[in-house]
Amino acid sequence: MTSLDTTPLDMISPETAQHYREAVGATVDRLADRIAVAALPTTDTPAADLHERVAAVDLDGPALGTERALAELDELFVREAVWFHTPGYLAHLNCPVALPAVAAEAVLAAVNPSVDTWDQSRIGTDIERHVVDWLARRIGFRAGDGVFTSGGSQSNLQALLLAREAATADTATAAPTATAAPTATAATTTLAPALTDLAVFATAETHFSVRKSVRLLGLPDSAVVDVETDTAGRVLPSALALAIADARADGRTPMAVVATAGTTDRGVIDPLAPIADVCDLEGVWLHVDAAYGCGLLVSPSRRHLLDGIERARSVTTDLHKSFFQPVSSSVLVVRHPADLRRASWHADYLNPEDATEPNQVDKSLQTTRRFDALKLWATLRASGADAIGRAFDAVVDLAAETHAIVQADRDLVLVAPTQLSTVLFRWQPAGVSDEESDAMVAPLRAALLAEGRVLIAKTVIDGRPCNKLTLLNPATTAEQMRASLDHVVATAERLRAASSQPTVTGGAAR
Repeated sequence: MTSLDTTPLDMISPETAQHYREAVGATVDRLADRIAVAALPTTDTPAADLHERVAAVDLDGPALGTERALAELDELFVREAVWFHTPGYLAHLNCPVALPAVAAEAVLAAVNPSVDTWDQSRIGTDIERHVVDWLARRIGFRAGDGVFTSGGSQSNLQALLLAREAATADTATAAPTATAAPTATAATTTLAPALTDLAVFATAETHFSVRKSVRLLGLPDSAVVDVETDTAGRVLPSALALAIADARADGRTPMAVVATAGTTDRGVIDPLAPIADVCDLEGVWLHVDAAYGCGLLVSPSRRHLLDGIERARSVTTDLHKSFFQPVSSSVLVVRHPADLRRASWHADYLNPEDATEPNQVDKSLQTTRRFDALKLWATLRASGADAIGRAFDAVVDLAAETHAIVQADRDLVLVAPTQLSTVLFRWQPAGVSDEESDAMVAPLRAALLAEGRVLIAKTVIDGRPCNKLTLLNPATTAEQMRASLDHVVATAERLRAASSQPTVTGGAAR
């Protein structure tokens, strides 16, 4: 569509520095006003109204100018936003964010660096590498490396890509164990296995991105071997050893074992050290998905729950979950820096010929890439790692208190324990059947979402639906949790009463 509008594009430049100050300052002022009064996680505006408001905006219409456009943005989006810092937000793995990181995000937006090549970021490359080195040491990798990614799903995809490349490369007859650093030469080699023969060992609790990654990497869905778990949903190391042996007996090649440090629903941690024992014995790549549980790396009191993670070949961390960073901020960390080169690709216009110039693009699946490391840098410098760890400990403590509240409530049933900060429950008072309780899970969540006062999630555990809370706000108190659960119960009772009312047709009840 051709437009006759001659309004110039408003861009950052030396000439517009004052305009930038005024526009962004006004935006921050409006945001601060919203945050100051945000007591509920969202509004009760009907979804149909939201759809209509967005559809009514003509993006080919006359230009509004920066000030009016930003004011419209505040009214259209910010007014209706979901606020993760409020005590009633209890649904998903969304965290309130550290203020220094938010300020760093503003720097990123204005400077707009990309950390794929040195000449686009310069000192930014050094800052990212320093942050990655720090995180690798926290994991226990003495000489590890890594790269920031868009999120846990991309980190898991890249880890499995590296594992696939390792498994399909020509392999030495006397293969090194999974803990050994990769070597450049081997005396004798054997034919690399076909993709259809590779096996990835996971569980039903493993994040869905692992199965999706397997498909993206050209492996069949059958490549994922489900490993038996205990009653809490954790890998049974003996079952893992048996599954690997069975796969080898079937002529398949073990590509990777995926252990989880913080499952999405149950919030439990696989026994990392015993799993590492199996992987070392079998010479299999161990990947630990610690997207949720990575906050334990800086916990003053619970770091031991990750014992064994230092023996992994690769680790996923999501800093925008348990490190309280703004989205996006994830890091894939590897124990052996050479492993990152398994996915490198040369491009004359990007890869530097001078080896003294840091080369980040070879480490990443992305080319243009955000400088997300600056946010964690700012947080560590402002508050320190222990403050992050104490905040994560606080939400784990809160989950334990909430479990006790649920167990003491005669109308609620606690579905499963957790090691982190999830709470799985059902509304099921005495006399309510399993079928009626199950049927209430989705309507209860929907009614609460429509109201906007308390937001919860739903999932399925052991074949039955249930509701879920994911607690990531260290400022939320047990008293607020009790009030939120009281409201959940009251809403369930209201829905049940409404469903039992007789339908009136033509003036007569039936």
